[in-house]
Amino acid sequence: MTPFIAELLGTMILILLGGGVVANVVLKGTNGHNSGWIVITTGWALAVFTGVVIAGPYSGAHLNPAVTLAMILSDNLSWATACSYVLAQFIGAMTGAFLVWLMYKDHFDETEDAGAKQAVFCTSPALRNLPINLISEIIGTFVLIIAVFFFKDGEIAIDDTKTPIGLGSIGAIPVAFVVWVIGLSLGGTTGYAINPARDLGPRIMHAILPIKNKAGFNASYAWVPVIGPLIGAALAYVVYIIVT
Repeated sequence: MTPFIAELLGTMILILLGGGVVANVVLKGTNGHNSGWIVITTGWALAVFTGVVIAGPYSGAHLNPAVTLAMILSDNLSWATACSYVLAQFIGAMTGAFLVWLMYKDHFDETEDAGAKQAVFCTSPALRNLPINLISEIIGTFVLIIAVFFFKDGEIAIDDTKTPIGLGSIGAIPVAFVVWVIGLSLGGTTGYAINPARDLGPRIMHAILPIKNKAGFNASYAWVPVIGPLIGAALAYVVYIIVT
């Protein structure tokens, strides 16, 4: 296990479970068909938890180029390492998307709605207004990154010294909660990509895979869930520096 493999595997699991819950809800004939937004947001939150549990001990579990950018800005990561992380995240996201398609292939074949099939892979705005859509992605990612900056390890004072309290895998729960509340509160406008790799990687796979009656790449919108999260991450860093 290396940081590169950790980022790849963690992101793959994130997309497998996150895209998987969308497939279960929107594709025709699944046992979870039409089970709703609360199921999707919960599934994505737990997907993040699982990915972080896997990758956390080895890479810090960025799983998101926006998080990686925030770590670069805070001088916690070199550019060379960051580039390897982002490459791993995109490979992992594309692999996870492929596995979702493979598992749900029969249901993709049964589903006629091209938009629903594309939604398994990537986000789209509920109401198309690119400036507002961009702001939505910026705000959602800002909340994620500012929360990450304020996460602290537990510690206890013993004889004037501070000893860390290891939480093991449950230390990933706060990240899952933040992603969950972003989805519930802010996700209704654009589908809360808040992660360039999570959106662009699977979007590319959707374009490549042999899916019947599929929607187009939507290049005129595809830049929003890439640029928005990066801006949101940079703004979160600026605010964190100002207030701390």
